[in-house]
Amino acid sequence: MNETEPKIRLFIDAPLHEGAGIELDRGQSNYLVTVMRLEAGAMIAVFNGRDGEWRAELTDAHRKAATLTARDRRRGQEPLPDLHLLFAPIKKARTDFIVEKACELGCARVRPVITRYTQSERLKLDRLRAHMIEAAEQCGGVSVPDLDAAQSLGAVLADWPQDRVLIFCDEARTAPPMADALSALPRGTPAAILIGPEGGFSPEEAGHLRGHRATLPVSLGPRILRADTAAVAALALAQSVLGDWGV
Repeated sequence: MNETEPKIRLFIDAPLHEGAGIELDRGQSNYLVTVMRLEAGAMIAVFNGRDGEWRAELTDAHRKAATLTARDRRRGQEPLPDLHLLFAPIKKARTDFIVEKACELGCARVRPVITRYTQSERLKLDRLRAHMIEAAEQCGGVSVPDLDAAQSLGAVLADWPQDRVLIFCDEARTAPPMADALSALPRGTPAAILIGPEGGFSPEEAGHLRGHRATLPVSLGPRILRADTAAVAALALAQSVLGDWGV
């Protein structure tokens, strides 16, 4: 392995600075030593979402309790776009897909929202966060979005901040195309995207959303999209218009 370009990346929940000692959990230790067969002296890349990406040396190659030592910083901490994703949980594998892609595409916060037609209200946040961490490790990111506990749509709207635009992906298709609607906003506008459940929003929910002071109804096009497809399309469109990486 080229020591200057580590091929393995790990998310570490610990401070990172030159000389920092890092104790790995059993799963990470087994992965490096047993699965990847690394020996002491091997270099990997680590990040914690706060201190950028660091090159770290495997200083104790124990398969149950390996340790690393941070050597030098390879990249600074890059800001995530000030963009949130709100979505109604769906079937397990497709909810996993949504949170993975939210991390890959880049958003600062992921918020499950319970609506009238939500298919699944039971979420294992630890599992979803693990999926986001794995996505960041594999795709070169140095940040992992915040993940909130699920809230009802009513509670979310009642406590909505005045300075954040709520981009409502309206299945009625009477709203303007998303790119057109967002083009009137300044780049970098704090925003959130709301994706509904497979059955759509109830008429009462849709009416409440359209009348809410912060809501910007948009259309994702002439076709009805699955919730997971809509989330990916909406994130990509929003970033292309509003800017990415804090731009």
